Amino acid sequence: MAYLLLTLLVGFAVSQIATLATTVYLHRALSHRALTVREPLAFAFRVVLWLTTGMRARQWVAVHRKHHAFTDVEGDPHSPVLLGWVRVELTNVALYRAVANDEEQVRRYAKDLPPDIWDRLFFDHALFGLAIGIAMLCLVLGFWWGLLAAAFHTVLYLSTNAAVNAVGHHFGRRPYDNLATNLQWLAWLTMGEGLHNNHHAAPTSARLSLHRGEWDPGWWFIAAARRCGLVKVRLDKVVLKRSVGAGTRAA
Repeated sequence: MAYLLLTLLVGFAVSQIATLATTVYLHRALSHRALTVREPLAFAFRVVLWLTTGMRARQWVAVHRKHHAFTDVEGDPHSPVLLGWVRVELTNVALYRAVANDEEQVRRYAKDLPPDIWDRLFFDHALFGLAIGIAMLCLVLGFWWGLLAAAFHTVLYLSTNAAVNAVGHHFGRRPYDNLATNLQWLAWLTMGEGLHNNHHAAPTSARLSLHRGEWDPGWWFIAAARRCGLVKVRLDKVVLKRSVGAGTRAA
């Protein structure tokens, strides 16, 4: 039983590391240019994502930018308003791949992220990276326990990230005038991404917690990395894209 708990804890830790790389690097840095990540931290993020998710950065960025261009209207890759939140939660991977595998859309929405030599040699080969990541878990925990940790990480990472698109556009608070929502419990599981209404209100903000009582673990990492000179935040002041909802104010 103790080893099972250890295995699940390792899988949870891997999922959180992957989620941190997703929110800080893919989302806030590359998609919205809210911050600049310096080398070698940027390269470390690329390696982490390659080993834990196999995602290509330019594809993730293209899907997310299209979501912002067509939020909850025709053209949104994963809108629960159009498709229902249950369908988005359960089929988010397929909805993502429909845009990610379309080279024309990737070029359109991520033209500033052409593949470099590291992509061609390593990061574009998703299965190779995932195989290495799983092998590392198996070496540390043993074959079957490593597979269990990898499976738990995969389910947790995919389900929580899908929840940002599904639950995070259906349930929760809407302090600002957009259809996304804030859910603090989801923010704890997704390094701040559950504060989704805040993000749609101020997409250029590197910080997603804008009100008292909101917590953004991803911002804690960014603040620490900033003090170490590893990141540069684009804007210290929160700039709202839309008008503030009644009775609310940006922090």
